[in-house]
Amino acid sequence: MSTIRMKTTAARHAIMAAMMLTLAAGVSGCGTDRMTTGSVSRTTGSKPVESMSSTELASAATALGKTYARNPTEKSIALRYASVLQMNGRSDQALAVMRKLAIALPKDREVLAAYGKALAAGGQLEPALDAVRRAQTPEYPDWKLASAEGAILDQLGQPQEARQLYRKALGIKPNEPSVLSNLGMSYVLEGDLKTAETHMRQAAAAPGADSRVRQNLALVVGLQGRFDEAEKIARGELSPEQAQANVAYLRDMLSQQNAWNQLKRQDKKASATN
Repeated sequence: MSTIRMKTTAARHAIMAAMMLTLAAGVSGCGTDRMTTGSVSRTTGSKPVESMSSTELASAATALGKTYARNPTEKSIALRYASVLQMNGRSDQALAVMRKLAIALPKDREVLAAYGKALAAGGQLEPALDAVRRAQTPEYPDWKLASAEGAILDQLGQPQEARQLYRKALGIKPNEPSVLSNLGMSYVLEGDLKTAETHMRQAAAAPGADSRVRQNLALVVGLQGRFDEAEKIARGELSPEQAQANVAYLRDMLSQQNAWNQLKRQDKKASATN
Protein backbone atom coordinates (compact mmCIF):
# COMPACT_ATOMS: atom_id res chain seq x y z
CA MET A 1 0.00 0.00 0.00
CA SER A 2 1.86 3.05 -1.25
CA THR A 3 -0.93 5.58 -1.70
CA ILE A 4 -4.06 6.59 0.18
CA ARG A 5 -6.53 8.92 -1.48
CA MET A 6 -7.58 11.95 0.52
CA LYS A 7 -10.48 13.04 -1.70
CA THR A 8 -13.13 12.18 0.90
CA THR A 9 -13.75 13.71 4.28
CA ALA A 10 -13.86 10.24 5.85
CA ALA A 11 -10.44 9.30 4.51
CA ARG A 12 -8.92 12.61 5.58
CA HIS A 13 -10.33 12.24 9.08
CA ALA A 14 -8.97 8.69 9.31
CA ILE A 15 -5.47 9.88 8.58
CA MET A 16 -5.83 12.85 10.93
CA ALA A 17 -6.83 10.39 13.67
CA ALA A 18 -3.67 8.37 13.05
CA MET A 19 -1.56 11.53 13.01
CA MET A 20 -2.96 12.47 16.38
CA LEU A 21 -2.03 9.04 17.70
CA THR A 22 1.64 9.48 16.88
CA LEU A 23 2.00 12.13 19.54
CA ALA A 24 0.38 10.04 22.27
CA ALA A 25 2.14 8.10 24.98
CA GLY A 26 -0.12 5.20 24.04
CA VAL A 27 -3.65 4.53 22.87
CA SER A 28 -5.09 5.17 26.31
CA GLY A 29 -3.61 8.68 26.46
CA CYS A 30 -4.05 10.08 22.97
CA GLY A 31 -3.18 13.69 22.36
CA THR A 32 -4.30 15.93 19.53
CA ASP A 33 -1.17 17.81 18.61
CA ARG A 34 0.42 17.70 15.17
CA MET A 35 2.02 21.12 14.91
CA THR A 36 5.67 20.63 15.71
CA THR A 37 6.53 24.31 15.74
CA GLY A 38 9.58 23.81 17.93
CA SER A 39 8.50 26.69 20.14
CA VAL A 40 7.44 24.92 23.31
CA SER A 41 9.49 22.76 25.65
CA ARG A 42 7.82 19.38 25.90
CA THR A 43 9.94 17.93 28.68
CA THR A 44 8.77 17.65 32.25
CA GLY A 45 11.64 16.68 34.51
CA SER A 46 13.96 14.36 32.62
CA LYS A 47 11.34 12.50 30.58
CA PRO A 48 9.86 13.76 27.29
CA VAL A 49 6.12 14.32 27.39
CA GLU A 50 5.56 12.14 24.32
CA SER A 51 6.96 9.04 26.04
CA MET A 52 4.88 9.40 29.21
CA SER A 53 2.09 6.98 30.03
CA SER A 54 -1.38 8.33 30.75
CA THR A 55 -0.69 7.92 34.48
CA GLU A 56 2.56 9.88 34.22
CA LEU A 57 0.87 12.61 32.19
CA ALA A 58 -1.86 12.93 34.80
CA SER A 59 0.75 13.19 37.56
CA ALA A 60 2.74 15.79 35.60
CA ALA A 61 -0.43 17.81 34.99
CA THR A 62 -1.22 17.83 38.71
CA ALA A 63 2.29 18.90 39.69
CA LEU A 64 2.52 21.60 37.04
CA GLY A 65 -0.98 22.77 37.85
CA LYS A 66 0.02 23.56 41.41
CA THR A 67 3.06 25.52 40.23
CA TYR A 68 0.99 27.29 37.58
CA ALA A 69 -1.67 28.30 40.12
CA ARG A 70 0.95 30.22 42.11
CA ASN A 71 2.00 32.27 39.08
CA PRO A 72 -0.20 31.80 36.00
CA THR A 73 1.69 34.38 33.95
CA GLU A 74 5.11 32.71 34.35
CA LYS A 75 5.80 31.98 30.70
CA SER A 76 7.86 28.78 30.92
CA ILE A 77 5.51 27.15 33.44
CA ALA A 78 2.35 28.08 31.53
CA LEU A 79 3.78 26.78 28.25
CA ARG A 80 4.77 23.44 29.79
CA TYR A 81 1.47 23.12 31.63
CA ALA A 82 -0.54 23.76 28.47
CA SER A 83 1.56 21.19 26.61
CA VAL A 84 0.93 18.51 29.23
CA LEU A 85 -2.78 19.32 29.36
CA GLN A 86 -2.94 18.99 25.59
CA MET A 87 -1.22 15.61 25.69
CA ASN A 88 -3.69 14.55 28.38
CA GLY A 89 -6.58 15.30 26.03
CA ARG A 90 -7.64 18.36 28.03
CA SER A 91 -7.66 20.74 25.07
CA ASP A 92 -10.14 23.21 26.54
CA GLN A 93 -8.01 23.68 29.67
CA ALA A 94 -4.82 24.00 27.61
CA LEU A 95 -6.49 26.70 25.52
CA ALA A 96 -7.64 28.56 28.64
CA VAL A 97 -4.06 28.55 29.99
CA MET A 98 -2.67 29.88 26.72
CA ARG A 99 -5.41 32.50 26.35
CA LYS A 100 -4.58 33.91 29.77
CA LEU A 101 -0.87 33.95 28.95
CA ALA A 102 -1.49 35.64 25.58
CA ILE A 103 -3.47 38.38 27.33
CA ALA A 104 -0.62 38.87 29.80
CA LEU A 105 2.08 38.82 27.10
CA PRO A 106 0.33 40.13 23.95
CA LYS A 107 3.56 40.88 22.06
CA ASP A 108 5.49 37.72 22.87
CA ARG A 109 5.89 35.84 19.60
CA GLU A 110 6.51 32.46 21.20
CA VAL A 111 3.39 32.83 23.33
CA LEU A 112 1.26 33.88 20.37
CA ALA A 113 2.55 30.92 18.36
CA ALA A 114 1.67 28.54 21.19
CA TYR A 115 -1.71 30.21 21.60
CA GLY A 116 -2.40 29.74 17.90
CA LYS A 117 -1.37 26.12 18.27
CA ALA A 118 -3.81 25.64 21.17
CA LEU A 119 -6.61 27.28 19.18
CA ALA A 120 -5.91 24.97 16.23
CA ALA A 121 -5.90 21.91 18.49
CA GLY A 122 -9.33 23.00 19.71
CA GLY A 123 -10.60 23.23 16.13
CA GLN A 124 -10.63 27.05 16.07
CA LEU A 125 -8.56 27.30 12.91
CA GLU A 126 -9.40 30.80 11.71
CA PRO A 127 -8.66 32.43 15.11
CA ALA A 128 -5.51 30.30 15.27
CA LEU A 129 -4.36 31.61 11.92
CA ASP A 130 -5.04 35.19 13.03
CA ALA A 131 -3.03 34.73 16.24
CA VAL A 132 -0.01 33.31 14.42
CA ARG A 133 -0.10 35.96 11.70
CA ARG A 134 -0.30 38.75 14.29
CA ALA A 135 2.84 37.38 15.90
CA GLN A 136 4.83 37.43 12.66
CA THR A 137 6.74 40.53 11.56
CA PRO A 138 7.87 40.87 7.91
CA GLU A 139 11.17 42.54 8.79
CA TYR A 140 12.13 39.83 11.31
CA PRO A 141 10.38 36.65 10.16
CA ASP A 142 10.30 33.78 12.65
CA TRP A 143 10.63 30.24 11.25
CA LYS A 144 8.54 28.79 14.10
CA LEU A 145 5.64 31.07 13.24
CA ALA A 146 5.92 30.33 9.52
CA SER A 147 5.80 26.60 10.25
CA ALA A 148 2.88 27.02 12.64
CA GLU A 149 0.95 29.02 10.04
CA GLY A 150 1.67 26.34 7.46
CA ALA A 151 0.33 23.60 9.74
CA ILE A 152 -2.90 25.54 10.25
CA LEU A 153 -3.29 26.10 6.50
CA ASP A 154 -2.82 22.36 5.96
CA GLN A 155 -5.70 21.72 8.33
CA LEU A 156 -7.75 24.28 6.40
CA GLY A 157 -7.12 22.32 3.20
CA GLN A 158 -4.62 24.72 1.64
CA PRO A 159 -1.54 22.50 1.14
CA GLN A 160 0.20 24.58 -1.54
CA GLU A 161 0.13 27.71 0.61
CA ALA A 162 1.22 25.63 3.60
CA ARG A 163 4.24 24.21 1.78
CA GLN A 164 5.35 27.66 0.70
CA LEU A 165 5.47 28.59 4.37
CA TYR A 166 7.38 25.44 5.33
CA ARG A 167 9.96 26.23 2.66
CA LYS A 168 10.13 29.81 3.89
CA ALA A 169 10.77 28.47 7.39
CA LEU A 170 13.49 26.15 6.05
CA GLY A 171 15.08 29.13 4.32
CA ILE A 172 15.41 30.78 7.72
CA LYS A 173 16.29 27.59 9.62
CA PRO A 174 17.77 25.05 7.16
CA ASN A 175 17.24 21.36 7.88
CA GLU A 176 15.03 22.06 10.91
CA PRO A 177 13.47 18.67 11.75
CA SER A 178 10.14 19.99 13.05
CA VAL A 179 9.54 21.92 9.81
CA LEU A 180 10.58 18.98 7.65
CA SER A 181 8.17 16.83 9.65
CA ASN A 182 5.32 19.27 9.06
CA LEU A 183 6.21 19.33 5.36
CA GLY A 184 6.07 15.54 5.31
CA MET A 185 2.69 15.55 7.04
CA SER A 186 1.39 17.94 4.40
CA TYR A 187 2.02 15.24 1.80
CA VAL A 188 0.44 12.61 4.04
CA LEU A 189 -2.81 14.59 3.96
CA GLU A 190 -2.79 14.41 0.17
CA GLY A 191 -1.97 10.70 0.16
CA ASP A 192 1.52 11.08 -1.32
CA LEU A 193 3.19 8.77 1.17
CA LYS A 194 6.42 8.26 -0.78
CA THR A 195 7.19 11.98 -0.83
CA ALA A 196 6.07 12.23 2.79
CA GLU A 197 8.47 9.47 3.81
CA THR A 198 11.38 11.20 2.05
CA HIS A 199 10.83 14.35 4.09
CA MET A 200 10.20 12.39 7.28
CA ARG A 201 13.43 10.45 6.97
CA GLN A 202 15.32 13.67 6.36
CA ALA A 203 13.66 15.13 9.46
CA ALA A 204 14.44 12.10 11.62
CA ALA A 205 18.11 12.16 10.55
CA ALA A 206 18.52 15.88 11.22
CA PRO A 207 20.31 17.08 14.38
CA GLY A 208 17.82 17.94 17.10
CA ALA A 209 15.06 15.62 15.87
CA ASP A 210 12.81 14.68 18.78
CA SER A 211 10.36 11.88 19.46
CA ARG A 212 7.49 13.63 17.67
CA VAL A 213 9.45 13.59 14.43
CA ARG A 214 10.37 9.91 14.73
CA GLN A 215 6.82 8.96 15.67
CA ASN A 216 5.57 10.76 12.56
CA LEU A 217 8.04 8.71 10.52
CA ALA A 218 6.66 5.56 12.14
CA LEU A 219 3.17 6.69 11.13
CA VAL A 220 4.11 7.22 7.47
CA VAL A 221 5.85 3.85 7.30
CA GLY A 222 2.85 2.17 8.93
CA LEU A 223 0.42 3.82 6.55
CA GLN A 224 2.25 2.04 3.74
CA GLY A 225 1.60 -1.32 5.39
CA ARG A 226 5.14 -1.84 6.72
CA PHE A 227 3.94 -2.43 10.26
CA ASP A 228 6.98 -4.29 11.59
CA GLU A 229 9.26 -1.46 10.48
CA ALA A 230 6.86 1.12 11.92
CA GLU A 231 6.83 -0.68 15.28
CA LYS A 232 10.62 -0.85 15.31
CA ILE A 233 10.83 2.93 14.80
CA ALA A 234 8.17 3.54 17.45
CA ARG A 235 10.00 1.36 19.99
CA GLY A 236 12.89 3.81 19.93
CA GLU A 237 10.61 6.34 21.65
CA LEU A 238 7.89 4.34 23.40
CA SER A 239 7.74 1.24 25.53
CA PRO A 240 7.24 -2.03 23.58
CA GLU A 241 3.65 -2.17 24.84
CA GLN A 242 2.90 1.40 23.74
CA ALA A 243 4.52 0.86 20.34
CA GLN A 244 2.50 -2.32 19.81
CA ALA A 245 -0.69 -0.55 20.86
CA ASN A 246 -0.08 2.30 18.41
CA VAL A 247 0.64 -0.05 15.51
CA ALA A 248 -2.41 -2.19 16.40
CA TYR A 249 -4.55 0.94 16.32
CA LEU A 250 -3.07 1.91 12.96
CA ARG A 251 -3.77 -1.56 11.54
CA ASP A 252 -7.36 -1.35 12.74
CA MET A 253 -7.83 2.17 11.39
CA LEU A 254 -6.52 1.18 7.95
CA SER A 255 -8.62 -1.99 7.95
CA GLN A 256 -11.74 0.06 8.63
CA GLN A 257 -10.76 2.56 5.94
CA ASN A 258 -10.21 -0.22 3.39
CA ALA A 259 -13.59 -1.70 4.30
CA TRP A 260 -15.20 1.71 3.88
CA ASN A 261 -13.63 2.10 0.43
CA GLN A 262 -14.78 -1.39 -0.57
CA LEU A 263 -18.37 -0.60 0.43
CA LYS A 264 -18.18 2.64 -1.52
CA ARG A 265 -17.05 0.75 -4.64
CA GLN A 266 -19.87 -1.76 -4.20
CA ASP A 267 -22.39 1.07 -3.90
CA LYS A 268 -21.11 2.59 -7.16
CA LYS A 269 -21.43 -0.77 -8.96
CA ALA A 270 -24.95 -1.24 -7.64
CA SER A 271 -25.92 2.26 -8.77
CA ALA A 272 -24.48 1.62 -12.24
CA THR A 273 -26.51 -1.57 -12.74
CA ASN A 274 -29.80 -0.04 -11.59
